[in-house]
Amino acid sequence: MALNYHQLHIFYTVAEKGSFSAAAQALHMTQPAVTMQIQSLEDYFGTKLLLRSTKRIELTEAGKALMPYAERGISLMRETDSAMAQFTQMLEGRLQLGASLTIGEYVLPRLLGPFSQQYPSISIVLKVMNTAEILEQILHHQLSFGLVEAAVQHPDMVMEPVMEDELKLIVPAGHPLAALPKVRLDEVLEYPFVLREKGSGTRQVMEEELSRLSVPSDSVKTVMDLGSTGAVKSAVEAGFGITMLSPSSVKHEVALGLLKILDIQDVSFKRYFYSIYLKSTLLPTSAVTFLDFLRKQKLPL
Repeated sequence: MALNYHQLHIFYTVAEKGSFSAAAQALHMTQPAVTMQIQSLEDYFGTKLLLRSTKRIELTEAGKALMPYAERGISLMRETDSAMAQFTQMLEGRLQLGASLTIGEYVLPRLLGPFSQQYPSISIVLKVMNTAEILEQILHHQLSFGLVEAAVQHPDMVMEPVMEDELKLIVPAGHPLAALPKVRLDEVLEYPFVLREKGSGTRQVMEEELSRLSVPSDSVKTVMDLGSTGAVKSAVEAGFGITMLSPSSVKHEVALGLLKILDIQDVSFKRYFYSIYLKSTLLPTSAVTFLDFLRKQKLPL
């Protein structure tokens, strides 16, 4: 019998999850199938790797020694998939992903056409929701992976930067700030803000940068929390306040002369868009290829 990567992946997932049932759920396998693969791996090495109990499994000394090799094997397979994705042209299948609102509504629609031309046999199903909802659906195995606008810290997740973006100050075309040659942060904070809701990636990036600059949270006079970028833009157009958004999300309104994009002097709200998925999940080649395609694109500003 030869050692195979699939068994190492199962072993790593069982050890990470602490139980056969949790690993089976994460791997979309039956519990007996997981148990059988672990037994086969133990037969191959001729030693016990896991100590089974009614509460939680524990690693034997041999299991502890195997863990770093299993983890490196998983990382190597992911790197291999990424390296070979550029050579894979004849892919088929259905790719379902979640994307936070700015990415799903304003970035991906302009990129899906070129991707579909290059990979016509891959059909994409896109679910648009906020970052917190994407995380929840991935954890409950309702999504394979997601694209989010802010870093998410979770012990079960792999997070990788895919594209770079920068939030800008967005004001109505006739706003007093729009006439200034340069805009300072203290001038900006004199005006009311219309912002995305708590839990959105855009809101999180703005708050984290202001915190880094030691700007008190109550310095931002928020008059509205809205659940979509479209609602925020409409409120700003109507004169209820100013906001911070990705330029890609206001391209149409700027072209029509309704909104104006401004830089804040000596302040940068740069961010990455991230892919996020469970550590216990190996993405299909179609997903790896899609993410590799995104990394090579520049945002359509």
